[in-house]
Amino acid sequence: MKRELWGALALASVATQAGAASDAATKFSAREDVRQISISPDGKRIAYIAPTGTRGDAVIIATVATGELKAITASSGNPDRVQSCHWTTDTRLTCAVYMVVADSTRRILPFSRIFALDADGKRVTMLSARTNDRTLGFSLGGGEIIDWQADKADGSVLMTHNYLPEATTGSIVASTRNGLGVDRIDTVTLRHTMVEPPRGGAEAYISDGHGTVRIMEVRGETNTGYMKDTVTVLYRTPDSREWKPLGTVKQTGGVSTGFDPVAVDRDKNVAYGFDTVGGRTALYSVALDGSLKRELVLARADVDVDDLVSVGRQNRMVGVSFATDKRQTVYFDPELAKLSASLSKALPGLPLVNIVDATADESKLVIFAGSDVDPGRYYLYDKATRKLAELMPMRQALAKTLLASVKPVTVTVADGTTIPAYLTLPPNGAAKGLPAIVMPHGGPDARDEWGFDWLAQFFANRGYAVLQPNFRGSTGYGVAFFEKNGFQSWPVAIGDVNDSGRWLVKQGIADPAKLAVVGWSYGGYAALQSAVLDPTLFKAIVAVAPVTDLESRREEWHDFTNYSLIDTQIGHGPHVAAGSPAQHPDRFIAPVLLFHGDLDRNVAVAESRLMASRLKGAHKAVTYVEFPALDHQLEDNAVRAEMLDKMDGFLRTTLVLPPAP
Repeated sequence: MKRELWGALALASVATQAGAASDAATKFSAREDVRQISISPDGKRIAYIAPTGTRGDAVIIATVATGELKAITASSGNPDRVQSCHWTTDTRLTCAVYMVVADSTRRILPFSRIFALDADGKRVTMLSARTNDRTLGFSLGGGEIIDWQADKADGSVLMTHNYLPEATTGSIVASTRNGLGVDRIDTVTLRHTMVEPPRGGAEAYISDGHGTVRIMEVRGETNTGYMKDTVTVLYRTPDSREWKPLGTVKQTGGVSTGFDPVAVDRDKNVAYGFDTVGGRTALYSVALDGSLKRELVLARADVDVDDLVSVGRQNRMVGVSFATDKRQTVYFDPELAKLSASLSKALPGLPLVNIVDATADESKLVIFAGSDVDPGRYYLYDKATRKLAELMPMRQALAKTLLASVKPVTVTVADGTTIPAYLTLPPNGAAKGLPAIVMPHGGPDARDEWGFDWLAQFFANRGYAVLQPNFRGSTGYGVAFFEKNGFQSWPVAIGDVNDSGRWLVKQGIADPAKLAVVGWSYGGYAALQSAVLDPTLFKAIVAVAPVTDLESRREEWHDFTNYSLIDTQIGHGPHVAAGSPAQHPDRFIAPVLLFHGDLDRNVAVAESRLMASRLKGAHKAVTYVEFPALDHQLEDNAVRAEMLDKMDGFLRTTLVLPPAP
């Protein structure tokens, strides 16, 4: 395999960045060289998505035997992005494209569509349902492929279809179909066959990986047209088309209760899914033979079991994973368990190993392996020859950069609770009296994990110690640790963030005069709200795409069907105003630096505009940088490089640090 060819296109994309950025910012801001990867059923070709320019993406076909590369299609990133590509036959793929656009009222709307194309880039056709001038409404989502029809190998797939009613025009009679259904689509001939008729309220279907839909999830609506917080789960026995009740899942403030199915095993005739036991999420199986016999598959007393591991074109369930200090996988499949142990020995410095994709017969596997000091690399494993060949690294721009190790630590906060966290210290540098950054994660329904983090690594490279606390309100540690969520229980969550800063000082790691807080999304909210709780602790505050006013956050979603879920997450009461940093500009002492993209669907750009306006009105030090035509992730190499340099410059000036080397 000609390894040197595999990275050629990705390297070219890095070189197109703006020349004004520093070398460090340019390297760390570069997007992943492989954004998604898939192997053909026969194992002869690999398709992967690589970045081009500063924000575009290209679909690359690599011939395994020769290493030959060919770009077959691309997206500009302004606003379209190719998100994923998967093989339906040995020579044809389906790809998903995503974009966000502003409508006439400046609402930011996310769209997704699925198209098919040949491995040479020809015969490009749309698979998502098309609308016409008689369609009453439009679909934001373009459907989801739920079954790759691996048994047929003819290029057909099962795909959800959001049916919309149509108006009668002249002699053309209206279609009254409305709701989510499932179609069988031949991706070669484009022949459509309805498999599941549309049903109002249906929001998801799960197949058995062999062409049969076995589970349907239905969510009702309130009288005002908003989603209810309860999902009804229905199933079928193998010999019947009748839908039978499986259970309900209630979603309240980020916490789900009830058996939530994620996959069906046809041979065992069971559904796998998650539910709580002892206050933590565990994996269960439920028999689909009519008995609904329920068995606990795996539970942990310390953390949530949160991910089912599947492999192959039939999404064969082979294991489960969870994160303690590091992400771990338990394989049910004896062969893969043995292989996993062998890979750990073959790749001793890369403990995070995942099976990404497989050929139709699973004789060849695409493997990802990474660590804290290695952003990761892809390998091709051949079971027959037992050979492991490297395909390409994830971030070639950092190939010659010394990265910092990440250490799991435990932070004891004011009330005696222990908080898991990750500490990153500058490589080959001092470990005491450093300029330091507390960097809370986004979400809030999320958590940080051990591994490579481009933002934390950039700051460590510039000489900062970085602490990433999994404050209470984080997921992964059970219902009690989650509290009511990071918004309703903000005094606890933000208190943990602030106590993490105090811990850095107590340990002697941080110079108290050089302590900052940096966050993105909810992390940005936490960074700002930290000053409301304690104005003097952090000497500099950086927030990217932050929530700044909880009531405004609620109203952002007023015109969308999930408004009731957001409303429940935020809640009502005095905590709303008290927990909104934009309502308390007088509390701020430290200078603030804000960043936001103006096409952000996750958190409206109005949130940062409001914060900047309130701080300026209160005569506080604030700098606001707004990036046009970018969403929540700011997926643009040049923009990210500019942002990193501005962050570093702001922190050095505010914390009175020497100029960057």
